[in-house]
Amino acid sequence: MKTLKRISVAIIVFVLGFILYTLISTGFFRVVEPMLHGEIIKKVAVKGAEDITVSISDSFVLISATDRANISEINKDGGLYMIDLKSNNFVPQLLTKSLSFDFEPHGISYFKKDSTYHIMAINHANEEHSIELFELSKNELVHKRTLKDPSMIQPNDLVMLDENRFYFTNDHGYTEGIGKVMEEFLGLAVSNVIYYDGEGFKEAAKGIAYANGINFDKKRKLIYVSSPRDFSVKVYSKLEDGSLSFIEDIACGTGVDNIELDENSDLWVGCHPNLLKFNAYRNNKEVKAPSEVIKITYKNRGDYSVEKIYIEDGTEMSASTVAATYKDLVFVGNVMDEKFLILKLN
Repeated sequence: MKTLKRISVAIIVFVLGFILYTLISTGFFRVVEPMLHGEIIKKVAVKGAEDITVSISDSFVLISATDRANISEINKDGGLYMIDLKSNNFVPQLLTKSLSFDFEPHGISYFKKDSTYHIMAINHANEEHSIELFELSKNELVHKRTLKDPSMIQPNDLVMLDENRFYFTNDHGYTEGIGKVMEEFLGLAVSNVIYYDGEGFKEAAKGIAYANGINFDKKRKLIYVSSPRDFSVKVYSKLEDGSLSFIEDIACGTGVDNIELDENSDLWVGCHPNLLKFNAYRNNKEVKAPSEVIKITYKNRGDYSVEKIYIEDGTEMSASTVAATYKDLVFVGNVMDEKFLILKLN
């Protein structure tokens, strides 16, 4: 009888500990206090603008968007958009309306060679995964190639090194069953980064809790990978063979998502302050989820700072995923809101 009682107490303690760990590690107890170093100057009506990147040299914005709340339906407005920043009207132009295949884009990246932009986008259409390659020249987008590989377990984001080589993240190691549940709630570090050298795929880094956004600092040959489940950005040095050598974690105190770099190589990250609220919102169990934008200035190992730029409870826009800068503007995207924000900083 005593043994049974001890086992029962141990099970209760374990369950309570698991619940408490999950609540603390996902930001459940965090109080979201609204702040903004500037103002919202525009809300652009594009659904699910999950990833955004900016060409500073040619003054335009690329946007990956689709109606993720109705992902099983045919999304005629899903695709890649462009905003010309030479004017101030911020009107998005759909670049992919003439595609002959289903396209549900996620992470995007570009590499400019001569006057042509090579663009890659992760595609989740028809519950499958692929990476689509495009060329953009004079505002005309042409599809060039599709890549598929068993290493694409659950691809999330990617970053191009040139027109052929790139990295992408798998945000899960398990895609179903108890493994996926344990991974999400316990924060198991079983996702990874894959490198494509122009001919084949190989694992470049592993042991990451929900590998999400990824970007490359060309000057210092550093790769940054966001781990929202660990509330950190992981820093790696890029080796000649494409493998990644871990340097350190940047503690961010929030669920970091996509990473963009500005002209000073500072990191701008769209974040989810409360992962449980984000998950409930994504599954249509909450009407909104908080948004946050942070700026990370990284110098060397152990020498970095994290600055809060924008925080709010989801009233203006829910579930921010990316923050891309252009001069004093910040383009803030999201998972599945009806619009994305343009901030003007002080």
